[in-house]
Formats: sequence, structure tokens, C-alpha cells
Amino acid sequence: MFVERYEVGQRKISTLLARIEDEGIAIPDIQRPFVWNAAKVRDFIDSLYYGYPVGYLITWQNPDIQLKNGTKSFGKLILIDGQQRVTALMAALLSKQVVNKNYRKINISIAFHPIEEKFEVTNSAIRKNREWIDDIAIVFDPDTKIEQLVNEYCKVNPNVDVDRDEIYNRIYRLKSIQQNSIGFIDLNPDLDVETVAEIFVRINSQGVTLNAADFAMSKMAASKEYGGHQLRKCIDYFCHLAVAPEAYEVLANDRDFVNTEYFRKMEWLKKEKEDLYDPSYTDMLRVAFTSEFKRGRLEDLVALLSGRNFETRMFEETIAEESFYRLGKAVLLYMNEDNFKNFIMILRSAGFIDASMISSQNTVNFAYILYLTLRKQGVNFTQIQTLVRRWFVMSILTSKYTRSTETIFGEDIRSIEEQGADSYLETIERAQLSDAFWKVGLPQQLNTSAANSAYFNVFLASQVKGNDKGFLSRDILVRDLIRGSSHVHHVFPRSYLKENGFPRSRYNQIANYVVMESKINIEIGDTPPAEYFQDLLEQCKDGKSRYGGITETEQLDANLAEHCIPQGMNRMSVGEYDDFLEERRKLMSAKIRNYYRNL
Repeated sequence: MFVERYEVGQRKISTLLARIEDEGIAIPDIQRPFVWNAAKVRDFIDSLYYGYPVGYLITWQNPDIQLKNGTKSFGKLILIDGQQRVTALMAALLSKQVVNKNYRKINISIAFHPIEEKFEVTNSAIRKNREWIDDIAIVFDPDTKIEQLVNEYCKVNPNVDVDRDEIYNRIYRLKSIQQNSIGFIDLNPDLDVETVAEIFVRINSQGVTLNAADFAMSKMAASKEYGGHQLRKCIDYFCHLAVAPEAYEVLANDRDFVNTEYFRKMEWLKKEKEDLYDPSYTDMLRVAFTSEFKRGRLEDLVALLSGRNFETRMFEETIAEESFYRLGKAVLLYMNEDNFKNFIMILRSAGFIDASMISSQNTVNFAYILYLTLRKQGVNFTQIQTLVRRWFVMSILTSKYTRSTETIFGEDIRSIEEQGADSYLETIERAQLSDAFWKVGLPQQLNTSAANSAYFNVFLASQVKGNDKGFLSRDILVRDLIRGSSHVHHVFPRSYLKENGFPRSRYNQIANYVVMESKINIEIGDTPPAEYFQDLLEQCKDGKSRYGGITETEQLDANLAEHCIPQGMNRMSVGEYDDFLEERRKLMSAKIRNYYRNL
């Protein structure tokens, strides 16, 4: 049987604004920074005045909720597309303040020139020019009488070419835009998030996509009764400060939010320069939700915030209230300074010291979920460090969260709850990190020219963890090169291989990469390996430095072992390049295996 997925209709602008005023339509969130600039607001009003199409607003009907007293509350419409247009209307027509990108409340005034019938953003010159109505909000003020306004305008502009009746018609036409109809698409409350997102993409001409996190944020912002609007701000602001701590003073302009516990719990970010893990609101929601509710699908969060009882399939106020409370509690744990900093410390202790070494944000997200879960279980902190490190690296090596992320998140968190993290990790290791993986699977994964290979990043982490020196460096550590002027260079020089007919996909193999000081790389240039490795042996005999500062055989052997360089490089020709790659991949895999076992 065909089910209507949405209704298309028209509503007058005056009706729309009235429904927003009486909270029949929820805007998530009018206190968020207004993206449009004043010129865009002017253009929007101009389009309405001249009757141009301004697109559809898309709303999603919140389900009817059963209240605690047994009665029902009819669900509000949540505006999921058209927030900027509605906010522009409220700012220009009703003089409602908006929050700019600096989180300051401002007024946007649009001026109208009845003689030339044009709109401009109000400025000091316009305010001094009597031919302008410097703020059109006065036209829409219920106490304003158009007749009186026209009389006053004509009185101060006696010599205009347009007669009084035409001035009246133009100002009345402006006031009448509130009677214009605007298109609405009302989505069925029974639709799931994925269907709503698909409808949104198909309807939205800009090709913007929405996901479950967007809908969850909209649910929060539209729910003042459970403090959802402040929780929404908390997530937005935390993610903003994590990237730009200097924005603290700007965010402090939001006086209502400053007085909340959420703001106090994120104040530590104002001096935080750490950028290893800068979460998006989706990351933050995913971690908080999964760690607290033991579910992986953010679509379930949207349902819970709506009050859905998964057993009865009804919507209940108590479930919505409890879900907001639990999510708020989980968000506070997420951004707790000790939790966040300790988690970052664990990642760094595994050798991941730079954001460039992390290729999957969801791998980090689940590692943090595991950390928060173990903390709540009261597990010994030393054991937490070991388990989180191993889980994080295991996830990278097995590409665990690169596909069907939400499904796997849900499966993993439930298995951890049922079996315990240590037992479940051992099960995964037996199944996916067997001898066959280390001897065959991982060397095959290392057979790639991908510039940001996750496997090569694990190899670099193993070098950082082992305090290895840079290739042919006597004193400079790999960690210093990664943090500073890190340069990945080729053991078999790139130009040397190109001259011998090797394509990019072969000379850029990650098994041909080493982290090396630029100075040493320049010294090597395009010298064939057989030559410069022989020079290194001579360097250790006569003490005359040619490449780097290593002048002792023991130091050279140790350095080459740290970088998994096969023996006999001083006898290796270009024809043996593939043999070199194969042997080095095996050595790199063995090093990663040893590193993993000692995490």
C-alpha cells in the first residue's frame, strides 16, 4: 500500500511567523550564528517584494508524545531546511536580534526607497537620507498606520516625481509581502531518518546532504523543555573551541550559555593547543551516544530524543526526558578535561603524536568510547591504557571502522559489555591478527603507493614508540622529524628509479619510504643505493662523514635495523628493487608485530 511520505502546501509568511512566535514551529536554533550576511537578507526581501520564487521550507513533524499524566502533546514542526530564510524574515520584518559569527547579538536593518523601489542594508548615509525608510520593520509594526507613514514620508520629501498614491501603493505592497505564500514540504513523522535525509537531498537544489547527527542536533535545539537547546550549543561550542581556543572570549558573549554547567566544563579549552583529536559535532555525538546508550546508530538517538519506546513503538515524554538527561550526562563526561587529556595521552603513548598520522576519525572515536566505558566500569587506569592502545592500533590494522561504521560500533560496544573488553579483544586478535596476518596479510597491505597509508602510519608510530632515530641520523629522532620538518624520502632515490623506467606507482611504494632529514636526503641525491650504502660502510671505517653523522658500524647497523632495511644494500642493483621491497615489507610487518605486542 502506498504511503504518503510528505505533503506539499503553501503558508502565508504572516502565518509562518505567528506559528514560530507561539512555538508551533521550532527553529533549531535561532541563537546559532546567522550564516547569511546582511546583503543576502536584502536580496531575499527584494525577491519577496517582486514576487520571485524563494524555494521551499522543509519541516519534519515531531511525533505526538504521551505525557506523564496520560494525555498527549501534539508534536511541533521542526524546520530542517529554511532556517536562514526564516531567520532573515524575523530579523528584517520583526526586528528580532540574530547572533553573528562572533556570537554577538545584532540587529539587521533593511532600508526601502519607495521612489526607486529598491532595498539596501541600512548604513549611516541612508539614515541621513529622508528618501529612505531606514528600517522596514516599522512598516510591519502592528501599531504603524500606513496612511500616517505615507503622509510623514511625503511631508519630508515634497519634491519627488512620484505622486502620493504611488508612494502609498509601494509601501503597502511592501507590507503585503507578509501575505505572500511560501512553499512548505511537511515530512511524515513516521519516516525514519535515512528516508528524511534522502527526501531532503532529492528536493534540495544545492545538493546539501543531511545525516542523523544533523537531525539529532535539530531535535536538541528545538527542545527547550529538556534543556536541549543548551546541549546543542554545548556540542557546537566545544567543537569550535577545540579547533580555535582563541574564540573563547567571543563565545563568552553568549551570556545565557555562560551560566550553564556546560560552559564551565569546557573553559579549559581556552588555553588548549592540542590538535591530535579535533572532533566534529558528529564525532562528539557518536562517542557520547554510544558510550552511554550502548547503541551504534545515531538514528536511534533521534528516535530516543523524540521519546520513542522501541518495545511498544509509541512515543512517551518520560523516554524523551530521560534520553536528554542521559545524553547531557554523557556529553559532560566526553568533554571532561581529565578524560579528554588522558585519552589523548594514551594515543600519544602509542606513538601517534601528530594528526597527520590518523587517517580514520571513527577509529579514534571508538577508542574514546572504549576509554569512557572502561572508566565507568572502574577498570584500573594502567589496564585502561593498555586496552585502549591495543584496541586503537588493532582497529587501524584491521580497517575495522572503514565500512558499516554504525553497525560495527553497535556490535562492538555490546560485545564489550557482555564479554569484557580484554576478552573480546583477545577474540578479535585470534581471528584477525593470526600468524597468517603478520606473515602474509600485513605485507600485502604494505604493498601500496597510497600517500597516507594507515599501515605506514602504524609503522611510523612503532618508530616513535621505540625512540628510533631518523634514517642515517645520529641524534635526531623520528618523533622530532614528524613534529618538525618531517620529510619522507626514498631508499631507492626517486629520480634514479624514474631514469630506469619505473612508474610512479612503483617508485612511490611505501616500502621504499623512510623518514629522513632533508639535509641527508640532499646529500644522497640520486645516488644508487649500492653506491651510497658502500660509502656508508667506508664512512664507518675512516670516520669521514658523507651522509649524516653516523661513523660507527654498530650505530649504522642499529639505524638500518630500526628502519627495517635489508642487509646487503651495498650490493643491490636496480634490477633487485622488487626483491628489496618484498623483503622490507616482511621486516616492517615483523617490527609492527613486536610493537603491537608491547603496547
